[in-house]
Amino acid sequence: MAVTIRDVAREARVSVASVSRALNGSPAVTDETRQRIASIAARLRYVPHSAARSLITKRTQTIGALLPDLYGEFFSELIRGIDLAARAKGLHLLVSSSHGDADEAAAALRAMQGRVDGMLILSPHVDAEFLRANLPESTPAVLLNSALKSTQFDVLNIDNYGGAHAMTRHLLDAGHAGVAFIGGPDDNFDAQQRERGYREAMAAFAPKATAKIVAGDFSEESGYHAGRVLAKDSKPVRAVFAANDMMAVGCLRAFAEAGLRVPQDVALAGFDDIPIARYITPALTTVRVRIADLGRSALESVATAIEKPGRARNAAQTLACDVVVRASSRDDGRPTKPV
Repeated sequence: MAVTIRDVAREARVSVASVSRALNGSPAVTDETRQRIASIAARLRYVPHSAARSLITKRTQTIGALLPDLYGEFFSELIRGIDLAARAKGLHLLVSSSHGDADEAAAALRAMQGRVDGMLILSPHVDAEFLRANLPESTPAVLLNSALKSTQFDVLNIDNYGGAHAMTRHLLDAGHAGVAFIGGPDDNFDAQQRERGYREAMAAFAPKATAKIVAGDFSEESGYHAGRVLAKDSKPVRAVFAANDMMAVGCLRAFAEAGLRVPQDVALAGFDDIPIARYITPALTTVRVRIADLGRSALESVATAIEKPGRARNAAQTLACDVVVRASSRDDGRPTKPV
């Protein structure tokens, strides 16, 4: 049978309350008693009951993360950053995916109530009404990549607009008369901001060129289909900017099948700088998002909100992005170093 707190108390010849105080770091217990109880608990292989501890501390030591999907390198990197920061603070992580569905997102939030001390939320369905209906006011939350402006929640965004604007300008400055854009989901805040950055850069730096946008949904498959559409266009494009790296990878495959060489026939760029971007051939020019850092910053923000519930909320923070130039957009004969 599993060892209980009563077994530890009996062995240590103290009360159950004393064992509880000692293992929870209460100052009401002397260092000598605490060490003796800890030693006995370790010898007996006693594991504190998390539910019982939560009743005492009012904490689960768990953070919930609601994401639109768990598939792909972006979410893998994001979870890695969250998890590393959580472990550094002695916290556990409970992750759920909404699969892009508003009802599933609502169900996931409700299912986590009472199980987590705080929430990290990345979802296209998040607005003030959605949060009021599905998230208790007492639960601290950090919103990632959200258009919501609120004094109740911390918001952490990527500079999607600035990154897309800079990449479009880079491709135009490289001598390409026009740049085609593969967009993301219509209801996605990141996709909307990246398309806006593309459109405004085209208007500012190539006013006589027509903005050409092909629909995508952030998946490799949608990038592949967009690439096939662009490859068959009667007016061949000379540069393509995909709203994320996964679509750029799919597009690269479509161009290869159509006999188009990258970058000799068409330059190609993406957004996010997922790990695979530097290892495909040719290595992908992209907008670098420090994805793991985004996850770490989000976890640290929600941990602070839990520890200091009365503090003032920060204004929405925006993490800068950088243009990383690799071989997929550079046909000048120079060797391209991995970045």
